Amino acid sequence: MLILAGDIGGTSTRLAYFDSTGGTLEPVVEERFPSRESGSLEEIVSRFAAEQGLTAESACFGIAGPVRNGHVRTPNLPWSIEATVLSRILGLPAVRLINDLAANAYGIDLLGPDDLITLNPGVPDPTGAIAVVSAGTGLGEGLAYWDGTAHRPLPSEGGHADFAPRNELETELMLFLRDEHGRVSTERVVSGPGFCNIYRFLRDARHLPEIPAIAEAMRLGDPAAVISRAALAGECPLCGQVLDLFVSLYGAEAGNVALRVLATGGIYLGGGIAPKIIERLKGPGFMMAFCAKGRLSPLLENIPVRVILNDRTALLGAARCAAISGPD
Repeated sequence: MLILAGDIGGTSTRLAYFDSTGGTLEPVVEERFPSRESGSLEEIVSRFAAEQGLTAESACFGIAGPVRNGHVRTPNLPWSIEATVLSRILGLPAVRLINDLAANAYGIDLLGPDDLITLNPGVPDPTGAIAVVSAGTGLGEGLAYWDGTAHRPLPSEGGHADFAPRNELETELMLFLRDEHGRVSTERVVSGPGFCNIYRFLRDARHLPEIPAIAEAMRLGDPAAVISRAALAGECPLCGQVLDLFVSLYGAEAGNVALRVLATGGIYLGGGIAPKIIERLKGPGFMMAFCAKGRLSPLLENIPVRVILNDRTALLGAARCAAISGPD
């Protein structure tokens, strides 16, 4: 069976055809598109399908956003995606739209040892719930529960839940961002844009000095990437404090997710940011914040935490979802 799968995020859209003959997923052709350079997902899918000249028997797209009745309005892109329109373009009776974190959860079973780095080995429960917390253009969160034979993914928009400060510094950060946005979600601080928000807070409210060369590099390029690179290289004390606070906030939120879903099967950090700052995540800051949950700290200490290095996990997961579901 030929499958068309997609991983649709705020920064890039990745599409691929897979051959599922024999029970495996063999890639046929794959391409990445900058999401913001197109007016819609339908435009990208039409172009890709026409260029490849292949006919899919089943299709599934993992999309960064809430999926409701075959419709998604993406929070980090000006897109409105309809399953019925995609099915018409592809000549299929139906296509599947799933949340991108659900796609990540589907993809975890396809990962090998080289695709993961362990931050905390914990004591894994093979039948326990697992959760994925992915910081990238936004903050995605998803989970999968054990149904008796396998982990079954469930979507979530937990990254848009309220940001909960833990101390005076984080309270000041929340108030700083509340003045701008009215309401502050966790995504405002644990994401690519979160780097910039923390940077501005420490510069403008805490008056940490800014290095002009760093400020210029941020203006000309990807600000979050500039901040993290300068922090890891030790070139900018302000950027170093931004990264330290980001890592702590990321750890705290991952711990919150672990508590909410009792993720005794493990927490997986997905998204594009974690692999880039892996050396800092290996330090004490992340796991200290992850485990700092008062009376339930011993529970958190036993939960495995791993970083997903394979950036094709959601794409593979969308293909696996289509393969499990069968032809449309």
